[in-house]
Amino acid sequence: MATKLANKEIGLIEAVQQFCQDKSLDKDAVMDIIRESLIIAYRKKLGLDPEKDNSIHVEFSLEKSGDVYITVEKLVVESENLLQPDPLSIPLHEAIKLEPSAKAGDKILVREKPMDLSRIISSQAKQMVFQRLRDMEKENLYEEYKGKEGELTHGYFQRWKKDLMLVDLGKIEGIMPKREQNPGEKYRQGDRLKAIISRVELRPKEPIPVITLSRASGDFVKKLFEMEIPEIYDGIVEIRDVARIPSIRTKVVVYANKPDIDPVGACVGMKGVRIQSIVRELGNERVDIVQFSDDPSTFISNAISPAKPIEVHADKKRGDALVIVPEESLSLAIGINGSNVKLASQLSGFKIDIKTVSQYNQELASPEAREKLDRLFNAQAQAESEEEEDDDLTPLSEIPGLTPRVASLLETGGINDVETLIEISPEDLAAIPGIGPTTAEHILRLLQESVEWVEE
Repeated sequence: MATKLANKEIGLIEAVQQFCQDKSLDKDAVMDIIRESLIIAYRKKLGLDPEKDNSIHVEFSLEKSGDVYITVEKLVVESENLLQPDPLSIPLHEAIKLEPSAKAGDKILVREKPMDLSRIISSQAKQMVFQRLRDMEKENLYEEYKGKEGELTHGYFQRWKKDLMLVDLGKIEGIMPKREQNPGEKYRQGDRLKAIISRVELRPKEPIPVITLSRASGDFVKKLFEMEIPEIYDGIVEIRDVARIPSIRTKVVVYANKPDIDPVGACVGMKGVRIQSIVRELGNERVDIVQFSDDPSTFISNAISPAKPIEVHADKKRGDALVIVPEESLSLAIGINGSNVKLASQLSGFKIDIKTVSQYNQELASPEAREKLDRLFNAQAQAESEEEEDDDLTPLSEIPGLTPRVASLLETGGINDVETLIEISPEDLAAIPGIGPTTAEHILRLLQESVEWVEE
């Protein structure tokens, strides 16, 4: 009987060691879990509070047998109280057998093997050990994959679970909900695929972290570009935005941080070799590279590619834009089911109205259409006029003797140029936070000394 229990105990240690190796768990942490679990189970067996007292310890044998011992510090008493026995005391006649010099009042260490204990404690300890190890594995996997959120990963298609795709990531299985899949893609078991780790969660009822993958997001396309195009990976070319309708069309906005770099050409590559590898990964989805521009009309013109507009007029205040295209380019500008204009509108933030030249000329006959067109043209002209006026204004830095601190206070108070400063009264100038009467007088004196006053 003793031999059978001993074999069970050795099997437990071997199983834990193998579990530790298979799951890449820290050996010392695992040994601590075994130690704590045995102590808790032993204290429960004795009817002791599992949270108190440090008189119980666990030792691991350094020999090949891998024996585990529980060492208990017990108080030597003259005789045991048979009505209320104290589990942490030992009668003198038993203590002398372990330590001949023992006497009442001494504390001696009593060593026991778990295999010598009842089957209940072995079962409890084993359950606690494996539960703690599963918790440790879950936490380790969560920390590992949480740090990979937003990164590209590789996996192997396993099976379908209703609309959910299950993907083997090696250490763990990831899931890809229907909304994160590319519509129309077909997989067989074992097929290799790429996806982005979009979210990592710990759910109470799940034994492992839940890893949500995506092939439908714009971030997935962005990561493909970073992987395939060195200029983007090195930061020479920057991806400003991505708009996507999965399996139909994607538009990627790029910008070069160096003036001598063509961002669109860098992404397309020689004879389109770079972009083609991305298109193949997306299941031959149409991918447009859009060059970024600060000017709304220019940016919309770029975003409506592959169509080439004749004219683009944008109203910044209303967020409307009119795009005029040749007759033969109308379907190209709109795209399949409106995909091209929809993505261009999403990227630019403007509501885009596309007209052919003939449609534009016909609508000129309508007073309402002419009013709308006049508003668009006037809005654009006004914006250009305001920009020109801003260029003619004199910055505060042109005033000799005006310190950067004072200039900053003036700008905070809404005075950004010399022309505005000239118009403000001394009282209003002194009322600006941080200025006051003395500084206001100093500013006006500098202004008078440096500005040539012309009487009209």
